[in-house]
Amino acid sequence: MILDRYIRREVVKPTVAICSLLVFIFGCYIAARYLEDAVNGQMPGGTVLLLILLRIAIALEVLLPMTLYLSVIIALGRLYGDNEVMAMVSCGIPTARVLRSVFWVALVAGGITACFSIQIRPWAWERFYDLKARAMLNFDITRMRGGTFYEIQDGDRVIFADRVDGQVNAARRIFIQTRREQALEVIFAREARQRRDEKTGVPILEFTDGYFYEFSRQKNQGRIMQFGKSMIQLSPKVPHRDFKVKAAATAVLARSEDPEEIAERQWRLAAPVSTVLLALLGAALAHASPRQGKYARMPAAVVVFAVYYNLSAVVKKWVGQGIIGPMPGIWWVQFLMAALVVVLLWRPRIAVRRRG
Repeated sequence: MILDRYIRREVVKPTVAICSLLVFIFGCYIAARYLEDAVNGQMPGGTVLLLILLRIAIALEVLLPMTLYLSVIIALGRLYGDNEVMAMVSCGIPTARVLRSVFWVALVAGGITACFSIQIRPWAWERFYDLKARAMLNFDITRMRGGTFYEIQDGDRVIFADRVDGQVNAARRIFIQTRREQALEVIFAREARQRRDEKTGVPILEFTDGYFYEFSRQKNQGRIMQFGKSMIQLSPKVPHRDFKVKAAATAVLARSEDPEEIAERQWRLAAPVSTVLLALLGAALAHASPRQGKYARMPAAVVVFAVYYNLSAVVKKWVGQGIIGPMPGIWWVQFLMAALVVVLLWRPRIAVRRRG
């Protein structure tokens, strides 16, 4: 029992440390994308913080299995490197005891991953879009700084004003570019003022003395119009189908026959299975002789994880496109991983039997 707690502690300690570091790095990366909007006054600081936390919650279904996988290799690599596993075997303790301890830690981590993948992740995606939509409805050109380009609606719309006068709620010499599926639209006007629609509350930009340019994305043609007065609505961007699938409740996906929703459902259910398989794979890869060094297998382990994760993502896309059927769906990647784990775990025993 003491030995089991010792092995589990050796695995959990680096897991907590590495996961905390990865969360911090990922949070800094996400913060760099949204803090500029807060600094420029286009998004409240509290909203930015919530967006960062939601993106971290979404990413944990990948960060946790990866962290556990690397931590198992680090922990067991040290035990092999310091001859502690050899001492256990000399005392009559089989290496299967070590594997059992890793397996129980992996089961707990798999349960946590299942909570994030099945429940927290879709909820976080829904809240994430809701916050961004609300920030779009609170957009105010008077908070813009003259001479600065602003991207809104995930970069589909770019706004620039040469000068902003907050006292009269107007922007001078304003440029706005909007990307649509079929065309690229550009408006350049001498002045723009903002107001809200009385019925919907959606922000509306009213342009004075300007030009409207439209360029087709499919044909080599376009049009130019001059106007005295014109207006556009700054309505929230309609979410892509991909986002709607990610934000859908797992219970809803369970009843769906749509390929994209089937792929998303299988991805969520496969996440805890992947956590356990990756931990066992880490235990198999960590087996090394003291002469090889404690972290001799780490480069190979990183390559294996990269191949596995990218292959899973590609297969998920193929299932969503109907190239691969619902069965085996993305599960054949898990079957391959399970087969690799079995081969690597049984290889040392086969070698010992041959020597005998």
